[in-house]
Amino acid sequence: MALVENGATVELYIERKRDRGYVGDIFLGKVIRVLPGMQAAFVDVGLEKAAFLYVSDIFIPGQDVTSLVDKESKDTEEEHSEHGEDFSEEGEPEPAAPPARGQVGQIEELLKEGQELLVQVAKDPIGTKGCRITTHVSLPGRYLVYMPYIDHVGISRRIVDEKERARLRELVEKIRRPGSGFIVRTVAEGVNEKKLKADMTLLMNLWKRIQYRRSKERAPIVLHYDMDLVRRAARDLITSDVESLAIDDRKQFEEIRRFIKTNLPNFKSNVELYEGPEPIFDHFGIEMDINRALGRKVWLKSGGYIIIDQAEALTAIDVNTGRYVGKRNLEETILKTNLEAVREIAYQLRLRNIGGIIIIDFIDMEREVHREKVYNALEEALRDDRAKTNILKISEFGLVEMTRKRIRESLGRTLCEPCFYCDGKGYLKSKTTICYEIFREVKREIQNIRGPVVTVNCHPEIYDMLVDEEAALIAMIERQYKKKIQLRAISYFHMEQYEVIERSGTQPAAPGPAKPPGPPGRKPHPPEKPGDRFSERYAQRPPERGTDRSGEKPVDKGEDKPENRPANE
Repeated sequence: MALVENGATVELYIERKRDRGYVGDIFLGKVIRVLPGMQAAFVDVGLEKAAFLYVSDIFIPGQDVTSLVDKESKDTEEEHSEHGEDFSEEGEPEPAAPPARGQVGQIEELLKEGQELLVQVAKDPIGTKGCRITTHVSLPGRYLVYMPYIDHVGISRRIVDEKERARLRELVEKIRRPGSGFIVRTVAEGVNEKKLKADMTLLMNLWKRIQYRRSKERAPIVLHYDMDLVRRAARDLITSDVESLAIDDRKQFEEIRRFIKTNLPNFKSNVELYEGPEPIFDHFGIEMDINRALGRKVWLKSGGYIIIDQAEALTAIDVNTGRYVGKRNLEETILKTNLEAVREIAYQLRLRNIGGIIIIDFIDMEREVHREKVYNALEEALRDDRAKTNILKISEFGLVEMTRKRIRESLGRTLCEPCFYCDGKGYLKSKTTICYEIFREVKREIQNIRGPVVTVNCHPEIYDMLVDEEAALIAMIERQYKKKIQLRAISYFHMEQYEVIERSGTQPAAPGPAKPPGPPGRKPHPPEKPGDRFSERYAQRPPERGTDRSGEKPVDKGEDKPENRPANE
């Protein structure tokens, strides 16, 4: 699902049936390990990886919930709808850091191995980590978010009219059950009591069903699935600002029409079933935006460009003038490039859903007024971002440090996987480096080989370099150790893979750290088979070069036999 603003794709949400996200799902889990040193616990919720629970995410009945109210008010919507809104009230403090020792209790005092817990997923698995879970359960509806454990009413900060805020607070206080908590969402602005009460009743009945299932089931088991992507989009994104909806699936089209008829009778925007000849993403230019968002280099209209490098929890963005040479002077050229980069960076962060720590290396600006101008432009550009961001001032080195809340995987990690050839490193050792690794390996192993011939199996391109540019070194090693070195090109070998073995090829040389030297965990491949991914890469090469330095006659592969010659020869 894509959100398009002014003809540009600004947000993309991907959910495949087999890779469905877990944020908002509620589980009955079992504590499998408590870690006092980290004040956290691992909980089995029935997924592939154990979920982790911090002590600050554990709700204890009767505890002081002031800090919990602040945190829930800021985070609940963002964690469950993926379209974050700021729910904290003016003057409320920022969410506190994890509680100090003794403030809420130690994890080992609150949890025991084997204990069952009702938990909700706050963050999907990211990278190698399992889900992050919490016992502060909250259920999002169309207009309200229900918090069964917290006695509090919060109002979205995006509702700026004080009279409307007071009206909504009064309505919710009037109809809510004592002891229950609710957060009023932005889309509730202008909504009457009847709709708020219906949404409240729906959420409270859902909580009753979850509680009933909990009393009947044993951990680990899922008690409640959050809505799928289409229904979440209808619940969270359809507002009066939406001009049109285009859907290319008739079943989902009918579902959204029913939702709008029931919940948004005054929604006047166009809802159409797209039945065009080309894919819907092509028709709206979304496919092109996706491909652009997966690249490392992003060009700016002026001719400058930005480089985006994403690590595990940190993303580095570098701004360069590129082909742009400016018109007046260097300072004006740098300022214009940085200002143009600001808009593109804010757009790319939102589209790619990049979270965590972000370092932006702007081109150095000498004037303080220019640095302030770029910083203010960045703040303005990020204002429309639904994810929470924090920005620090530009440093003396021209760097901006910022954070962006990360709820789910970035677009790149969702749509891509590590390269099978380089194992995600993004580079390979140079051919010269591999050749010299082979020389060192030969010197290590040659004294353990009794026969007069040492065979080196390697990738065809490494073979080419050894018999050409490095032939003199091969000859020198042969003279030094008085053994022949036979080179063989193996087409299915990885570029960094090689073997130093006896001439027969039946017994590998003694194990060493460089055999094979390919990416971690890579093993020599079996004999080449049709369709092998490495053989396909080198399908135009012979599987084995016949020439060698032992003086033996090349293997006859039948090319020159009379029966294999063309008829007109």
